Amino acid sequence: MKRRTFLKNTSLTAMGVSALGLLASYSKPVGSGNTLTVNQQRLLTRLVELSKFGRNDQGHGYRVAFTQGDLEGRAWFMALMKKAGLDPAIDAAGNIIGKRKGKNPSLKPIAFGSHLDMVPDGGNYDGPLGSIGALEVIEVLNEHKTLTEHPLEVIIFANEEGGTIGSMAMAGRLTAAGLHQKSQSGLTMAEGIKAIGGNPDNISSCVRKKGDLRAWLELHIEQGGILARENVQVGVVEGIVGIVHWEVTVEGFANHAGTTPMNLRQDALLASARLIIAVNEVIGSVPGNQVGTIGKMDLTPGAYNVIPGKVVLGLEIRDLSAGKIETLFREIEKRAAAIALESKTTIRFARQANESQPALTNKALQQAVQASAKALGLSTKLMQSGAGHDSQEIAWIAPVAMIFVPSVGGISHSYKEFTKPEALANGANVLLQTILAIDKAKESSTHA
Repeated sequence: MKRRTFLKNTSLTAMGVSALGLLASYSKPVGSGNTLTVNQQRLLTRLVELSKFGRNDQGHGYRVAFTQGDLEGRAWFMALMKKAGLDPAIDAAGNIIGKRKGKNPSLKPIAFGSHLDMVPDGGNYDGPLGSIGALEVIEVLNEHKTLTEHPLEVIIFANEEGGTIGSMAMAGRLTAAGLHQKSQSGLTMAEGIKAIGGNPDNISSCVRKKGDLRAWLELHIEQGGILARENVQVGVVEGIVGIVHWEVTVEGFANHAGTTPMNLRQDALLASARLIIAVNEVIGSVPGNQVGTIGKMDLTPGAYNVIPGKVVLGLEIRDLSAGKIETLFREIEKRAAAIALESKTTIRFARQANESQPALTNKALQQAVQASAKALGLSTKLMQSGAGHDSQEIAWIAPVAMIFVPSVGGISHSYKEFTKPEALANGANVLLQTILAIDKAKESSTHA
């Protein structure tokens, strides 16, 4: 999106936690009586500034992880963190971490943030809102000379869009195979981490243990159209879907397209087309919110006059239940075996590294978000996230919560992605007030 257009748009518009103890602590949100509020114009200005990094020749965003745009955007953000007194550092996975002292250094830190990288041709809100919103919380606390009881951490995770790599590393779940996987930038994950200042040879040094964080919160645009369609101001996320990828190789026999009769062909592309339809049928055959997609296809030899001999597909399945994902995949495998037999081809599935497991958000933190939104006069909806987020990795080591705000038209992963200015500020204010509420809640209530 060109700067002029973006400016015009912005101006127009599972840890075990004692639910009873923590919910009681949050029953009277701290935010209902204080005067702290975020600076909406500063949020917008910084979103505009960040959008400049990684623009391609068409004026669209290309701040893909480990690229020059990513490096420049990270440097810009770290400079802002430094000005805000956060003294940012880069851990072994390439995550940017800024710390603010609390009154009681013995308390576990409350952490919040998101990511700066984007998908190719991506939008200006997915990730940046949570990152700039987190910094805005620090700015407001600084301006009001408000010191929290707990230490605070702003964490900007590396390469979220390429597989939640930074948060996976922090949760201790990034494998050697994952480090050698190729990223969208063309670099391996290990090479990319090194390029942004991390140390893949010492990746274990960034791992956090269960109990190291009091809580993790992430503000994010919804990326779907539910909130906008239902005219709800804040989404309270109940869980984040698991995401599993398979590379599917379909092999037939490349032969002359003019001399080979139709009934003697071993057409890998035709078998692939049948498999794509089968995936859609299997995913839709059971009730629920599961989704399945063939989103990538490469065929060879790739000529008008040659029957395709090999096709490589990318299969993705998402659901809030890991068991359902496995059940659906087994059914797809059965359909694939039948297609291969009938078409005289072979179909092989290779499960990819760095898959994301489903994650439930913390019930008590959900209540904290709801209470803060209610105190601000905002409507809420409990909902699941169909997109993956760093929060689902951090859920392995800490109680997590996510705050959604509406995406206009349900558009995301697109340069047309847009969220209204007042919605951005609503989300950042809910984040601020929820952090203050967690800070005032009894420490013991989060460690039952």
